[in-house]
Amino acid sequence: MSGIDIGAFVAVLLGAGIVASVPMLLAALGETYAEQAGLLNLGIEGMMLMGAFAGFYVSLNTGSIVAGLAIGLFVGALLGLFFGFLTVSLRVDQVIVGLGITIFGAGLTGFLFRDLYGRRFPILEASMPKWPIPVLSDIPLIGPALFNQQSMVYVALLLVPLFAFILSRTRFGLQMRAVGENPFAADAAGVNVYRVRYAAIIIGGAMAGLGGAFLSVGDLNFFVPGMTLGQGFIALALAMLGRWEPPRVLVGALLFGMLRSLANGLQIIGVHVQPEFILVLPYLGIIAALVLLAGRTTLPAALGQPYERGQH
Repeated sequence: MSGIDIGAFVAVLLGAGIVASVPMLLAALGETYAEQAGLLNLGIEGMMLMGAFAGFYVSLNTGSIVAGLAIGLFVGALLGLFFGFLTVSLRVDQVIVGLGITIFGAGLTGFLFRDLYGRRFPILEASMPKWPIPVLSDIPLIGPALFNQQSMVYVALLLVPLFAFILSRTRFGLQMRAVGENPFAADAAGVNVYRVRYAAIIIGGAMAGLGGAFLSVGDLNFFVPGMTLGQGFIALALAMLGRWEPPRVLVGALLFGMLRSLANGLQIIGVHVQPEFILVLPYLGIIAALVLLAGRTTLPAALGQPYERGQH
């Protein structure tokens, strides 16, 4: 293998891996907030699918990628609000509600796609332009991969320090962590547990919907039923494995994204392997990480537990 081949391999792996990591990163950041507030959202997969379909449909009919991303975020926020209403206000089991949203999202998007498009396979003509960062994009090898990306890639990366700052340095972040550990003590200290949990899950849903919309209109430029392929559950695992710290979540998302883009890189250097083997690698990586790190992860004490004021 020549140096040029290795250079192309690294460039493709980095560039494609970063783009592939964005949907999971966005969803995992949102889930970080939800779980810190004590809400276990197994509906991320369904929220991502709903965001992906809504974003694709709007972008296809308006020609606007921004409109598609915005509607994906909005749909995700609505589903987060629905999740909050059932689990926070009505105190329905969080696992049941989350799985129900995932099943509903998969079924509804599949039905709508077939009903609207039949056997057609529409593809977006519009695409997100790349924004090269002056000087940095000219760095050999890594410059084009890291600093010549779509605007949403930069937005996703900038959200990591923003989410970390809010979580660790603001009153809202402190309230989320308090509610996730001991909602009764937080309530006694004057924190509105219901409002904090609603805010956290709406943010979580919005980020999942935005991640799904980016997958369909920013990354792939098309929609097919079930296109998330379990990325919502991967995002759930990334939030836990990252110990609810956005920088750690970013590292996990990047590693997963690069594993997903490995097939493209191997083709560049002429290594031929079965595509099915490459596709399964990221999921094997997550399983290995769960086995190795699960014992070191301490869940928020009130995660998954309903809260009713005045009752212990």
